[in-house]
Amino acid sequence: MSNPVFSNSAVFGEPRRGAGGATTAPGGPGQYGQAGQFGAQAADAASLQNMYNAPSASPVDTKRLTYTDVIMKTAGLFALLVVTAAVSWSLVDAMPALWIGGMIVGLVLGLVNAFKKNPSPLLITLYAAAQGLFLGGISAFFETQYGGIVAQAVLATLSVFAAALGLFSSGKVRVTPKFTRFLLVGMVGYLVFSLVNVVLTWTGVLDGWGLRSGWMGIAIGIFAVILATMSLMVDFDSIKRGVEQGVPAKFAWSAAFGLMVTLIWLYLEILRLLAIFRE
Repeated sequence: MSNPVFSNSAVFGEPRRGAGGATTAPGGPGQYGQAGQFGAQAADAASLQNMYNAPSASPVDTKRLTYTDVIMKTAGLFALLVVTAAVSWSLVDAMPALWIGGMIVGLVLGLVNAFKKNPSPLLITLYAAAQGLFLGGISAFFETQYGGIVAQAVLATLSVFAAALGLFSSGKVRVTPKFTRFLLVGMVGYLVFSLVNVVLTWTGVLDGWGLRSGWMGIAIGIFAVILATMSLMVDFDSIKRGVEQGVPAKFAWSAAFGLMVTLIWLYLEILRLLAIFRE
């Protein structure tokens, strides 16, 4: 006996034996060589033609990752971030601890989401909300010190994002192993420098921006912005490979989370660089 799936199929079904050993085609009455045969053949031909004419399964039909998924998830998360940032901005004087709590919660959730094998939409959404509280409070602080700086930082961040996307899409900048190694070495060096600078300022050895003061601070800030821009291009390349390889659609949340982390870092670096320029 053949596979029942094929046996019961109008296309692959086996002929049935009728009375006297005559063969009856599936899907229609009559004996082989008579009208039933031609009716069955016509039905089978029509079924095959319908299958051939049917559109190919799209990534949406097969639940694979698409660029649309990534765009929609990213836009939704950033919309939430903007809303919570506006709330934190308006309450920065009445509830100064709100943005500090957002910073701590955002850091914890960022680490949790970064090491999860499967994305959690809830945790990623909470991360976006917490980061919004943090960015709203710290942006309000910088705006009080340097009027108009937040609008400049937002515009610069969007401009850098658009430029990075344009360069990557055009193929003028490619993410090669050498590109990735340079980014990795640069980020490790920048992390070490930042930790040393934090220790020196917190212990009172240096004041103000610490090692970031003056032209050295400007040079370090520009270098950090370059690193964040390179990181954006690596993000674009990762998303591109994910779409081409047909990874599950649920990983659109991971892609959106990764873009958020890099863009938040880029915004903070630009905000700090502009403040050093103002000094």
